[in-house]
Amino acid sequence: MASHLPEKEAQVSDNGEAEVGRIKSDGALSSPAADDFGFTEAEQKKIISRLDYRLVLTVGAMYCVSLMDRTNLGAANIAGMQDDLGLKVGTRYSVISLVFFVTYIVFQPPSTVLVRKIGPRIHLATITFLWGCLMIGMGFVKDWQVMAGMRVILGVLEAGFFPSCVYLLSTWYTRFEVGVRNSIFYMVGCVASAFAGILAFGIMHMGGLGGLGGWRWIFIIQGLITVVVAGLGYWLLIDFPDSKRKIWNFLDAREREWICARVHADRGDVQTPPFSLKEYLRVGRDWKVWAYGMIFFNTTTTTYALAFFLPLILNTSMGFDIGTSQCLIAPPYVLAGIVMYGTSWVADKYRIRGPIIIFNMILVLIGLPIMGFHSNSAVRYFGVFLVTAGANSNVPAAMSYQANNIRGQWKRAFCSATFVSLGGIGGIAGSLVFRSQDAATGYHPGLYACITTSLLNLVIVSALTLDFYIQNKKADRGEKELEADEEGYQPGFRYTY
Repeated sequence: MASHLPEKEAQVSDNGEAEVGRIKSDGALSSPAADDFGFTEAEQKKIISRLDYRLVLTVGAMYCVSLMDRTNLGAANIAGMQDDLGLKVGTRYSVISLVFFVTYIVFQPPSTVLVRKIGPRIHLATITFLWGCLMIGMGFVKDWQVMAGMRVILGVLEAGFFPSCVYLLSTWYTRFEVGVRNSIFYMVGCVASAFAGILAFGIMHMGGLGGLGGWRWIFIIQGLITVVVAGLGYWLLIDFPDSKRKIWNFLDAREREWICARVHADRGDVQTPPFSLKEYLRVGRDWKVWAYGMIFFNTTTTTYALAFFLPLILNTSMGFDIGTSQCLIAPPYVLAGIVMYGTSWVADKYRIRGPIIIFNMILVLIGLPIMGFHSNSAVRYFGVFLVTAGANSNVPAAMSYQANNIRGQWKRAFCSATFVSLGGIGGIAGSLVFRSQDAATGYHPGLYACITTSLLNLVIVSALTLDFYIQNKKADRGEKELEADEEGYQPGFRYTY
């Protein structure tokens, strides 16, 4: 492969990944100039645009079915599942909701290592196909314990999806491009899956067809959709930019080298060193890794609570009928899509991250009291818009906040896994905050829990901002190099507030 790098030819290592740049005598990785490749500005924009369409929209569509399949319990529950499986007894529904997250959390850390070894196309398409088949099987379940067991298996299969997508996206884009791409990725999945409520409302009318209840058809039809999307994903997904595995002629060698060069110049971590479990786990000593994860935990506690219980709240607490409750889920997510794209665009343009998280949390803190305590159902529904927009917009904002402030391939892999794992723990919390016994009081304990997690996010971001300010000042004075580790460092790297 002919190289256009100014300092050395691009080579391929024994583990099948391209080596771009070289280690200098002072430990820093050399930074090839993206301008040396001879692409005009128009050609560069065209390459990035092709990347956006091929990568971002593909993982977004696959994330759509991922969200749809893990959160369709709410729609199925009010469509008859709670009666057929006896889920009104005790905490059975909450148990079915939360057992998914046990295996979802446990099996995430290995996934970002595995996706590097076998490639995103095989890894992501295979697990998506398998959980699609599992969803079809859920349509034939006769007992709530069996449903709980299938949700455990679903957690195993879905565990590798989201962290692998977050990791894959972060390797293709520079730090101040990734915000908008994260928002599009999440927005496509989030908004489209929200309309699954309307889809579920239509599917539930198939009740009686083939002797199956309407809630069963929700699982079967959505599972079939997942299987189809998995097939499309296998055809459309692309590999890491530094990999030599075939990526379906998506980019030629020169274009890939240019991508690697610009990302390397931005953060100096294109080259992937050999995997070391000791060094991989050593990343956990950085307190900031867990702070990013706690931001995501606090965020997903609210987003999953909405996903699992919003249909129930609209139906039992706000007084809307079942059909209306199914359809009223979608509009707040449309607003969420607008807010998350707008805030991500502002964040990338002005190179800020923390203030966007604070803005999103303020929306949640305004919306929750309205949603929970106003006497008028229409006004309470307005509160749902604010909560849904703020909480869901914070998902890509938190992803970008974390991605901007770390460097190193294996640190990125570890952070993606722990970040999403803590988000999964937030899913467990979200499965429990709105309890059946609190329905008569308007689910106030759950609202207090979501308010607490939102306030905690404000505290964590403030602490990180203070630390970033101190560390950046030390770097400006030449006292240290930021994010320096066994993978070298990037001169001039600064934390993003």
